[in-house]
Amino acid sequence: MPVSSLPSDCGIGTLGAGAYAFVDWLQSAGMKIWQVLPLLPTGYGDSPYQSCASDALNPYFIDFAALVADGLLSEDDYKTIDWSWDERRVDYGKQFEHKIKILQKAFARFDKNCDDWKDFLADGKYLDYALFMSLKSRFFYAPWTGWLEPFRSCEGKNLEKYIAEYNEEIEFWQFTQYIFLRQWKALKAYANERGIEIMGDMPIYVAEDSVEMWKYRRDLFMLDGAGNLALRAGVPPDAFSEDGQLWGNPVYDWQKMKKDGYQWWKARIRYAFGLFDIVRIDHFRAFDRFWGIPAYAETAQEGEWLDGPKAALFKGLEDYSIVAEDLGVLDEGVYALMKATGYPGMKVFEFAFNGDEENEYLPTNFENGNSVAYTGTHDNETLRSFLENMDEKDRKDFEKELEEQCLALDVPYLTETVEDECRSIVELLFASKADTVIVPMHDVLCLGEEARLNAPSTLGNQNWTFRFTLNDFGRRKAAWLKGLTESYNR
Repeated sequence: MPVSSLPSDCGIGTLGAGAYAFVDWLQSAGMKIWQVLPLLPTGYGDSPYQSCASDALNPYFIDFAALVADGLLSEDDYKTIDWSWDERRVDYGKQFEHKIKILQKAFARFDKNCDDWKDFLADGKYLDYALFMSLKSRFFYAPWTGWLEPFRSCEGKNLEKYIAEYNEEIEFWQFTQYIFLRQWKALKAYANERGIEIMGDMPIYVAEDSVEMWKYRRDLFMLDGAGNLALRAGVPPDAFSEDGQLWGNPVYDWQKMKKDGYQWWKARIRYAFGLFDIVRIDHFRAFDRFWGIPAYAETAQEGEWLDGPKAALFKGLEDYSIVAEDLGVLDEGVYALMKATGYPGMKVFEFAFNGDEENEYLPTNFENGNSVAYTGTHDNETLRSFLENMDEKDRKDFEKELEEQCLALDVPYLTETVEDECRSIVELLFASKADTVIVPMHDVLCLGEEARLNAPSTLGNQNWTFRFTLNDFGRRKAAWLKGLTESYNR
């Protein structure tokens, strides 16, 4: 359940009443983990995997009602705004237009003399992000590569002058992080008190238009002689795209990072565990080898495999509760990396049925319990649309294989309706040897294509926008999930 997808009356999920209601529903359903998508500010295409900062927090998720309770807003400041054309969709344009202006009103009423705030500023954790966002607003939110000099080059003396002149605006952007953290810590404590851990999600890459590329690019990324990107990130042709996926992110200069023992990365991981109980690291296979695509290339087909840091980066981090997103093109190097770190990998049901009895995603092949089983991820079709979009032949083959899986694990295979079949699939994962089972909320509810969160290699107002309502948190679904946890001792 992404935070953005939670119910709220302000057009996007927040850390407010909808989040607390979801935690209550999880507790009633016997669930122990709530997995979220990255909490980062969204960027191009509204994707949380294309953020302007690797460790900032999305101001859109700040709850206004809590700020009313704090005396920083009145309901009139936001209640009259038309936040969305559809309660099931986030309108990111409306968020961009209104959210920051309302938070600025809250900042104007905030007591800037309180000790907690002074300590937060003195720590300086989010100063780079705040400076970056202040400059972005000055340059009409253009990418940093389009800013005027000397700001584009991030020159120290000129930045010091800017900070002094625009200190209040820079402090506002720090305020968004301060308030987010206060609300997030309260929500996480509420969940933990009810026996629920929160699994965060860490994108492996940052965006080109990011704090890191603007300020630290010469230390972190692979550049050419002129200081421009030499390579971009992506993946080779796969099931999602015949041209591969050209994500466009900068790729890390692992040889340079190795000199200080990968300190930037290790600090990033430790920071994440200040926010979450468990962390899923996206595109984990790239730590073994990554697909580097020439900056001039128009598709990902022109890339090549290059060595990553392998297990050396994770030395001293073996005991952290990390889940490795080990999907994609797997080879012996990836398997060696997984064995060396000991982290659980992911088993995705929708990848299991290709006619290969040895397919590692078949529930009966989860011999090593050190794994997290999913019906699908945020990039997959919903389970219902996965079933409904099969042609007649594939459907018959699938049904035969699925029945065999259910028989092998003593799970009833129900076929009267698509809803029944979805229930059988979820139960099949619960019956498997995977240590942990994660079911996206859209699959709990057996929703169709309209609820798909993201279709890779596409842009449009369907991606990253789907939302749930309070009515979706029904008692029957909670009772069903609780029954499964009890039946399979989860």
